Amino acid sequence: MVGPIPAMLRGLIDDAALFPPGNAPMEAAVPAHRGYRQSWYEAMIGPLLVPQSRLADLDPGRGELRIGVIVDEDLEHVAADVAALPTQVTVLHFESRHALEHLAKYATSWGKPVYAELPFGDDALDAVWSTDFTPKFRTGGLAAEFFPAPETLAAAMWGCRRRGLQFKLTAGLHEAVRHRDPVTGFDHHGFVNVLVAAADTADGTDVDGIAATLASTDADDLAARARRILNRPRALWTGYGSCSIGEPLGDLLNLGLLHRGDDT
Repeated sequence: MVGPIPAMLRGLIDDAALFPPGNAPMEAAVPAHRGYRQSWYEAMIGPLLVPQSRLADLDPGRGELRIGVIVDEDLEHVAADVAALPTQVTVLHFESRHALEHLAKYATSWGKPVYAELPFGDDALDAVWSTDFTPKFRTGGLAAEFFPAPETLAAAMWGCRRRGLQFKLTAGLHEAVRHRDPVTGFDHHGFVNVLVAAADTADGTDVDGIAATLASTDADDLAARARRILNRPRALWTGYGSCSIGEPLGDLLNLGLLHRGDDT
């Protein structure tokens, strides 16, 4: 089903229901993902993200199930683990935190795009630039140090643009606008902040301007800026993984960036 999803939001959110803090059981995550794929907003949803260590437990049910594999075990076993999957499972991409030099020995044979999770900084971007991998950065987690400052993320985004690289993000982006979690006290990036900042980065905005957008908590201003670019495809940011689909969907509806039933 093709939903009324603007170009800027298509394929924005990979389904990371199996990962913290959601930690959905496999038997719940798979049917829930199939439900998203039958919804009016299905064009916004990417593949179900599945750890390599749990591929053997994956029961896809009937019909095709598209997944992204999070490589959390030995690289040399990935090809065999994927080959053992049921025929209705289609792997769209891989994601890995392994060191680039080790990843390069195996990933070229996997035949799918690879997102390499990197530390922030120019050295890591210089290293990945000579590979076929797409950088992936962590923007949240279970401790404060996993939440980069706006200036840090802005520098990474600008560094990707300068090198002709796209990037993916993971964790912490459940809500549209930057905010402080009242329970943990962590400052979370907003995914609409990132949408606007990434578009500005692609257009040549400098690091200070990118950081200011990432730091903004003005929902009305961010929504207005996002509306002006909704029909543009994302040129720089490939998207992000979220253990929640309902939270970002609700925020987009509340901000007027998504309208169920519209012919956007």
